[in-house]
Amino acid sequence: MKLRRMFAVWAAKMTEKVCVHIFHRQGATWAGKIALLICPSVLQELAGSVGKAVFAVCGTNGKTTANNLLCAALRAEGAKVICNQTGSNMINGVAATFVLGAKLNGGLDADYACIEIDEASAGEVFAHFKPDYMVLTNLFRDQLDRYGEIDTAMGLLGNVIRMAPQMKIIVNGDDPLSAYLAMDSGNSYVTYGISERVDTGKQTAEIREGRFCRYCGSRLAYRFYHYGQLGDYACPGCGFKRPTIRYDGRNIETEDGILFSVGGNCFRSSQKGLYSVYNILAAYAALRTAGLPAGRFQETLAGFQPENGRMEEFRIRDRKIILNLAKNPTGFNQNLSVMMQDEAPKDLVVAVNDNEQDGTDVSWLWDVDFERLARADAGVVTASGIRCQDLMLRLKYAGVRSELEPDVEKAVRRSIEAGSRNLYVLVNYTALFDTRSMLNRICEEYGQY
Repeated sequence: MKLRRMFAVWAAKMTEKVCVHIFHRQGATWAGKIALLICPSVLQELAGSVGKAVFAVCGTNGKTTANNLLCAALRAEGAKVICNQTGSNMINGVAATFVLGAKLNGGLDADYACIEIDEASAGEVFAHFKPDYMVLTNLFRDQLDRYGEIDTAMGLLGNVIRMAPQMKIIVNGDDPLSAYLAMDSGNSYVTYGISERVDTGKQTAEIREGRFCRYCGSRLAYRFYHYGQLGDYACPGCGFKRPTIRYDGRNIETEDGILFSVGGNCFRSSQKGLYSVYNILAAYAALRTAGLPAGRFQETLAGFQPENGRMEEFRIRDRKIILNLAKNPTGFNQNLSVMMQDEAPKDLVVAVNDNEQDGTDVSWLWDVDFERLARADAGVVTASGIRCQDLMLRLKYAGVRSELEPDVEKAVRRSIEAGSRNLYVLVNYTALFDTRSMLNRICEEYGQY
């Protein structure tokens, strides 16, 4: 069995190198698939050899950033960690994380594993191993043709949690849907959240997903919202309410980066947006729940730069380009909030694809509060991607004038050539990798990152 595992590791590493260096594509998915074909038990065996704990990070938004920050924080404490940092979060990507992190002899030397897992693939992953901890970020409507309505996603995760009764859940207590799953599971859980109203100065017309109690069906009463359905809630019908928050963000400022305190410690980050506070709280809560001191957490935050298209910044001389993934209404609305906090003149390229990984149903565009762009100085707005015409129609009904350019690279180059010095590029899943590669290539052309 060990020989078979070793051969699977060799084949995976070779596959990954061929994909990256010859075909210039991410090789994680193929590497994991080939490893599982050669040795179906490789994931179970390698996950079982992790020295201290395996973290699974699940939820609709924020998985990649929270997972990568947790990994960086663990490494800052001196731990050896494997992590699917590129966001390859389905079964083959998860398998690739372990086999590519293994040694050539088929062994794995790791104290912790930080594994982002797609909700629809979690059951398949959990069949191979049971994590020690699950970080549950939030649950929003996402990719209707793949997940269905929010009830379907909750059912998937509820079944997965029942597969691992010893797993401890680190849950966003401000989300009534995530909190319900944790509280109803019977698993041990700890909470993180924000217990005070945060005034961002922006009014939105967001779709609220979790407005009704999962226990009795009554409409939840809110003392305040943060965004989406996140906030301070209580059910007047059965008494279900926001749980007591163990890791509580306080004194939050979001004007210039973010500043907040938790448990008597003050943290500052150059990341933007209230959603970034949740991502940081998730990583901090996971670190502390696992028994680590977090003495270097601020140092980790100061050096942490979100990558893989999560508020990733590119510099071309004196020009700034911000790339971010936006794949559902809540994510888009939060991206728009961050962009509108930037008072400098700015342009925007939005690319929407409808490939299988994106979800072929793009009706969710009508739930994005694009009307906010009509009330802001957004400069030139360009609709791009495969479904650029659907996007342009939505922008028209929102009162936003836009230009049409299906090719994302042409749209970005046109903005640069027109003199844009502050460009935001929002893309969904399948546009992300190519757009990021294209921006790196443009930076090389101009001789500066």
